[in-house]
Amino acid sequence: MRGDHQTLALVLFSVFIAVTLGITTWVSRNRHGSAEEFYAGGRLFSPMENGFAIAGDYMSAASFLGISGLIALFGYDGMLYSVGFLVAWLVVLLLVAELVRNCGRFTLADVVAARMAERPVRMAVGTSSVTVSVMYLVAQMVGAGSLVALLLGGTSDTARSWTVVGVGALMVIYVSFGGMRATTWIQIVKAVLLMAGAVALTVLVLVRFHGDFNALLTSAAERSGHGRDFLSPGLRYGESWTARFDFISLGLALVLGTAGLPHILSRFYTVPTARAARRSVVWSIGLIGSFYLMTIVLGFGAAALVGSAEVRASNASGNTAVPLLALVLGGGEGSTGGTLLFAVVAAIAFATILAVVAGITLASSASVAHDLYASFRRPGAKQRGEVGVARVAAAAVGVVAIGLGLLAQNLNVAFLVGLAFAVAASANLPALLYSLFWRGFTTRGAVWAVYGGLIPAVLLVLLSPIVSGSPTSLFPGVDIALFPLENPGLVSIPAGFLAGWIGTVTSSVPPDAAKHAETEVRSLTGAGAA
Repeated sequence: MRGDHQTLALVLFSVFIAVTLGITTWVSRNRHGSAEEFYAGGRLFSPMENGFAIAGDYMSAASFLGISGLIALFGYDGMLYSVGFLVAWLVVLLLVAELVRNCGRFTLADVVAARMAERPVRMAVGTSSVTVSVMYLVAQMVGAGSLVALLLGGTSDTARSWTVVGVGALMVIYVSFGGMRATTWIQIVKAVLLMAGAVALTVLVLVRFHGDFNALLTSAAERSGHGRDFLSPGLRYGESWTARFDFISLGLALVLGTAGLPHILSRFYTVPTARAARRSVVWSIGLIGSFYLMTIVLGFGAAALVGSAEVRASNASGNTAVPLLALVLGGGEGSTGGTLLFAVVAAIAFATILAVVAGITLASSASVAHDLYASFRRPGAKQRGEVGVARVAAAAVGVVAIGLGLLAQNLNVAFLVGLAFAVAASANLPALLYSLFWRGFTTRGAVWAVYGGLIPAVLLVLLSPIVSGSPTSLFPGVDIALFPLENPGLVSIPAGFLAGWIGTVTSSVPPDAAKHAETEVRSLTGAGAA
């Protein structure tokens, strides 16, 4: 990219970073350091504010960069990511949003442990939550590296690596000093910017084709190199039976995984009531639904106006399709409009990454402090000490995410998020649904459900073509790919539900009927909720 692209984009990056650091500083001066303030922002946000924050959390680099890139490369099959991410919100709205707000306090483990033996359940759910969060963080780090590599000409691996480190450092600062309140306001600002940028690009694409969506699709198919196959199922997931099973696995993971994501569920605790939590989801569905419809236009627009070959040449996984589309829509390389639009879109994408990593880091540090550390804390210890542990945990999670992000720089960010969704659906969702709806669920069942989904999911990822056995693997020189699918959800999600059932029916300790009745009343009415 030319120097003027770089300069303008870097200036906009710097402005957003300065604004968000200002928000963090302002919030840190006005907080009183309690656990409720750090984890839930004092539960002071309105449904509209929280709905924007939830949308900001969910519309990540995987959505803006990864999905559009997959559509630009694979057409119809890439579009399935947009559908899966959107449909998942119906599961959240109908099954968990209000009940989680009523039963829990700060984390997912609060809900599952409400009628169980706390220590083993908190240890299991806390471990799973941190694992999911770290996998999600890696995707955001990869997106940041791809964006800056494009900005600097696509040749600077060193700059790419330092970007991953810089994003990790910023997310630790946001969480450690600002907590949930700063993270929420950063998410709101980012959601507004992202929606504005997506709307502008979508309108420009449709104007370029005079509002004729059929002309857009025809042009995309012609420039894709695949002809009409680009608009038909099977380009990515139809070559073999393995690919088709991979598609089923991915669909299960996307639709079921959202309801088990720790950083999404923790958002329901930032509003004062369960009704406000439900209204937050309604706001977020409107924003998220509009956004994912626009990613379809952006993906096919990139294929039609940039060309699939050019997108792949810039980044093999398609992560740079949207910034390249912005460059073309603004007038092309060297034009003032192209320079401006490219810089704005790059800055919005970078803002997206920073905001999402802050939310995920907060959720993972809360799981470490409120679930893992609290399980061994002596009775009566102050929660202020727990908040200190959460700040240290944010730094530790940041270091781990940076290391893994440096390893996974050549993978598509939407695909990486699909892996995180698979682990969430395999480990967190079975324990959550069983604890909310199964009267006979026991402590052993909860622990077995979590580990019975978590261990197979992680193990199958390690033994998949993602890690070894192909030129695009994390370790291309090694071949331990014993599991043929790239996404483990088809096996690990049923395994989690089955393990929870087996653990419950074989448990020698009967369920606590009184605690179940209390939890059921609280989940349905909100009586006694925090």
